[in-house]
Amino acid sequence: MRTVLFSAALFAAAPGSGQEPPFKGGFPPPDAAQQARDDADFQRAVTAYRFWYPTVSAEGVFQGRREAGAKDNETLTVLLAGPRHVILTANSDTPYGSGILDLTGGPVVVELPPGRFIAVAVDHHQQWVADLGLSGPDAGKGGKHLLLPPGYKDKPPAGYFVSRSSSFKLLIAVRALPNDTGAKGAMDALRALKLYPLAAAADPVPTKFVDVTEKDLDLTPLRWEDNLAYWEKLHAVIDAEPLVPEFRPMYGLLVAVGIEKGKPFAPDARLKGILERAAKAGRDQMLVAAFASARPDRIVWKDRKWEWAGLVADNGAFETASGADLEARDRWFAQAILASPRMFLRTPGAGSLYWLGLREKGGAYLDGGKTYKLTIPQPVPAKLFWSVTVYDAATRSQLRTEQNRAALRSLFELKGAGGDKPLDLYFGPKAPVGQEDRWIQTTPGKGWFTYLRLFGPDAPAFDGSWKPGDFEEVK
Repeated sequence: MRTVLFSAALFAAAPGSGQEPPFKGGFPPPDAAQQARDDADFQRAVTAYRFWYPTVSAEGVFQGRREAGAKDNETLTVLLAGPRHVILTANSDTPYGSGILDLTGGPVVVELPPGRFIAVAVDHHQQWVADLGLSGPDAGKGGKHLLLPPGYKDKPPAGYFVSRSSSFKLLIAVRALPNDTGAKGAMDALRALKLYPLAAAADPVPTKFVDVTEKDLDLTPLRWEDNLAYWEKLHAVIDAEPLVPEFRPMYGLLVAVGIEKGKPFAPDARLKGILERAAKAGRDQMLVAAFASARPDRIVWKDRKWEWAGLVADNGAFETASGADLEARDRWFAQAILASPRMFLRTPGAGSLYWLGLREKGGAYLDGGKTYKLTIPQPVPAKLFWSVTVYDAATRSQLRTEQNRAALRSLFELKGAGGDKPLDLYFGPKAPVGQEDRWIQTTPGKGWFTYLRLFGPDAPAFDGSWKPGDFEEVK
């Protein structure tokens, strides 16, 4: 669809230019007026699509959990993620526990025992609400975290770590770091978490757990993201949640395309067509930000093709001194879910690093029909662990193949490997002879990318004295 950015030049030719103004007498004729209205609605819809994508993506997480049998405020799902799970760039390094908090009936408590937990709570718009566990105020010593709903005016009781949400629905996501007991011990640790309304704190109902490790699971908005259902889902959230004051201009964009709190969403045929085209265009623009950004600050090392998955360091709100970094926001939420300040720290010994690998040494995108070698110098500067995970570019989820494995992890497949010698990892349709344990299968005709993750990164990961190789084709 043709798009036009109108300016004063459309209404009056420059003096002495010799050009006739396109609108007679300065007024638009009917056909030009209709085209301008269509273009304006399309442009507003594309901008709104990109801004509200994290909201619709969060709704995908909520709906997927409910489809798996989880209930708000009652159930935590636990899983060790794998290729059967459609989750935006989920990793298999640590088991996950997650729950939906519904604060419409009042505050909800999340109780963590002492342990190696990294947890975050985000609201319905994927805005950061709180860190819990090792990265939170309890510092891994355990504690009761109280999540307050919007507009809550009572004085919170003593003995809680208190956070306030701007929405009634929240997502709590918890990772349990494996120790000597491995993945099973970490999964068992998740089952010690408790979730209950504050009103029932004196005698809470035991939290239920649903293990979805061996179940198909879709926690994404993929089924909605390029069609009218995207706007239907967004309208339902806008209608159910309180308005966020700092989002007021973006609510205005939604009103312009027929989405308003307290009113039905009933677009006519013209607007439906525009919204469907806008969903496709908005999705494509976000994928360009994710996989084809031209920003020089995306490059980690000038002599490598590795990129930063998160472009804005040290905060989870994508804020800079000049304002919100919208491309960084688009890039992250096109690839992933959840954002917390701790996830983007570029400080030795803290948080984690996420490096995006999607191009081979020569600059072309990684090809599922080719075989590549990736050299990882040893030792890797990660205090906790590291991994390489392969994702399907179409779903941004772990790549599904007959191998049924999409990660090579220092805690599992690569435990004890490497020593002081560089470690070669392989990716391709067939394993090189003798390298089956250090190989991830790819599929001809499918594009793929990787995240190289370092947890507890040390100084060499930042100062350039340590860096991985590029993907090199093996013929």
